Amino acid sequence: MKWVIASDIHGSAFYCKKLLQAYEEEKGERLILLGDILYHGPRNDLPADYAAKAVIKMLNAHKDEILAVRGNCDAEVDQMVLDFPLMADYAVLPLGNRTVYMTHGHIYNEGHLPPLKEGDILLHGHTHVPACVEHDKYVYMNPGSTSIPKQGSWHGYMVLSDDTFIWKDFEGKEHRRYSVHSAANK
Repeated sequence: MKWVIASDIHGSAFYCKKLLQAYEEEKGERLILLGDILYHGPRNDLPADYAAKAVIKMLNAHKDEILAVRGNCDAEVDQMVLDFPLMADYAVLPLGNRTVYMTHGHIYNEGHLPPLKEGDILLHGHTHVPACVEHDKYVYMNPGSTSIPKQGSWHGYMVLSDDTFIWKDFEGKEHRRYSVHSAANK
């Protein structure tokens, strides 16, 4: 199993193209999008090459490979132009004996937890800051933002290969690795 996970494209055709190139190079089986796909939002500056119609065309070409959840900047009108489901607030995916609870982060996050069992993973975007925080009961992960990174972070994505999460930038540099079955995470 190999998934490419990204969040917060915010209508950037430039970074959407980079994400899809990375997806192809990684030979991903699924592209997981954690929301805020087309609109840049009122709190963000326009990202590089803001062109929502181009992003629609690029992503719709991969409609059978995308699993997406709704972000705070996504709306019903976005669903009308995207050929893959977008309006779910969360998705729950099995990962061995753990559950990955995928959401955007504006509803469920570290301050407002969804129902999690010990060892589960809360995976969300929204903050535009890559993260991996081990809590007593669960692990919180964030791939950061493809188009508008914040707090000095990089434009990038995350890969889930078998049981290992890997944070990468679009130049291919690995920034972090976390294995769900290893205590030796860096």
